[in-house]
Amino acid sequence: MFIQVIQGTVSDADALRQRLDEWVEQLAPDAIGWLGTTAGVADDGRFVAMARFESADAARRNSDRPEQGEWWAKTVDVLEGEPTVHDCDDVVLMGNGGDDAAGFVQVMQGRVSDVERMRAIGDQFESASAGFRPDVLGGVVALHGDGSYTNAIYFSSEEEARKGEAQQAPPELEALLQEERELHEGEIDFLDLRDPWLSSPR
Repeated sequence: MFIQVIQGTVSDADALRQRLDEWVEQLAPDAIGWLGTTAGVADDGRFVAMARFESADAARRNSDRPEQGEWWAKTVDVLEGEPTVHDCDDVVLMGNGGDDAAGFVQVMQGRVSDVERMRAIGDQFESASAGFRPDVLGGVVALHGDGSYTNAIYFSSEEEARKGEAQQAPPELEALLQEERELHEGEIDFLDLRDPWLSSPR
């Protein structure tokens, strides 16, 4: 899987939502290899979009379409400044990955000192945490290639997610979480998508 992470700020979330809806309606049917998109705007006006493709080649072929270029040129007009784009061909799935049934998506971005250890901890946590957080529907981690990452966790609802956060993890899981925290360099940035825009091929 390949994920393109696009982020920036927007003053009119409704206008951006309309542009993304137009893409799904008009361009998605011919976007070979497109697997789905998770997007949304946080309370502070920051937006993020994570477009999933079967491969980097499929994503490039989509970007090369003239109609894609025309759509993007119009979409940039509703943004404040130039967006940041990360092309990620190293992707880790949690559970089944993205889930269009989610009522709340929390996006986390940060940097770790050891990507491979973070990956191993994630595998251990997933195998040991069955039943601990039923509110978690799945997740995807897009690794940027320089130690930084974008992680999207899909929840049934924000209410259930907050209840889950308040739970005390079993000792073995808490130990893994603590080790993962120690890998981080600097603070983790959170973008809470309370109205996530979720789409996938029909």
